[in-house]
Amino acid sequence: MSGEGASKAPGHLFLDFFYLLRAQAVPVSVTEWLTFLEAMSKGLIAADLKRFYAIARATLIKNERYYDVFDQCFAHVFGDAAAPAALAKAVEDWLSNPLPVPQLSEEMMAQMQKLDFDELMRQFEERLKEQTERHDGGNRWVGTGGTSPFGNNGVNPMGIRVGGSSGGRSAVQVAADRRYYNYRTDLVLDTRQISMALRRLRRLGRDGQPTEVDVDGTIHATARNAGDLDIALTPPRENRMKVLLLMDVGGSMDPFSLLVSRLFSAAHAATHFKEFHAFYFHNCPYDGLYKSAQMEEGMGTLDLMRWLPKETRVVYVGDACMHPYELTARYGALDYGAQNENTGLEWLLRLNRHFEKSIWLNPMPHRYWGHPTIKMIGEVFPMFPLTLDGLEEGIKTLQ
Repeated sequence: MSGEGASKAPGHLFLDFFYLLRAQAVPVSVTEWLTFLEAMSKGLIAADLKRFYAIARATLIKNERYYDVFDQCFAHVFGDAAAPAALAKAVEDWLSNPLPVPQLSEEMMAQMQKLDFDELMRQFEERLKEQTERHDGGNRWVGTGGTSPFGNNGVNPMGIRVGGSSGGRSAVQVAADRRYYNYRTDLVLDTRQISMALRRLRRLGRDGQPTEVDVDGTIHATARNAGDLDIALTPPRENRMKVLLLMDVGGSMDPFSLLVSRLFSAAHAATHFKEFHAFYFHNCPYDGLYKSAQMEEGMGTLDLMRWLPKETRVVYVGDACMHPYELTARYGALDYGAQNENTGLEWLLRLNRHFEKSIWLNPMPHRYWGHPTIKMIGEVFPMFPLTLDGLEEGIKTLQ
């Protein structure tokens, strides 16, 4: 362990952690603290910081809402991070007196867009090696509130966002450790209408053992048998529909997370589909799709197309709003470490050619659908608003 804790006795270090959690309004009781200390005394943690973190969080935190505060407290006590209170105060001071966003003319914007993507990446690597201090409002260094292509909360149509949140939605790539959260499957409120709409998505057929009485068949068989009852059986009618839900997560989709969670909850709870599968992507599916929003476990997009038959109905959910580079350029994926040999648009076309019927549900208000990438994706898939009316219209397209 490094940082502040390196100069303190272990007992004092743990007490500092306990009192810091309590100071940040994290409801850690004495009983939970004693459970944590018991786990320490039994050697469950050993000399592994990751295991120590996992057991501490499991024993001390009862509600996931406190995970972020816990992480900040943990990083402060057992690392070199600033204390959460100091961080909160710094952010508050910063927001109370923000830098004015520079206003650029059309000529200046056009000049910035001339920067070649490869040159942009070269300059970014160069700045990371050279920069030694914080910068704000400039046009060269990694900073905030300026016209530099590196940083956040500034104005540049060809930038690499470092930290911060999506504002103008014009970043070519994002160089940051991004945390995404799985859409919830347990939402109940407002899911009933969505469930009713999804029930219309069906393709009925008879499979399996004959266990149901076939009334018409029984009548005909009895008649042929000179009036002696001859019961005819038939397999039950079942919905043969296979559904694949592909969801954009993180970044500009954060404001719509509750809405998408309702859709996911309704689809996840549906029992009338023959098969239901759900995967995540960010902004655009490339060569991989993921079972969790953290993008850690998943499968290759080509493998998914080999696995699921062409009659599977596909529902994409996303705002389809990104920098055009992400759709049209090789290595244009937003995540800085991604190396997509094929463009995002090529992957969308491949998916569309494989699956017979697909729709795209967009939570973005319709007045914003003039964005270039929304138009491009709308030319590949039938696009509908993520509303009950839009969902019902989309289901008609999938039937």
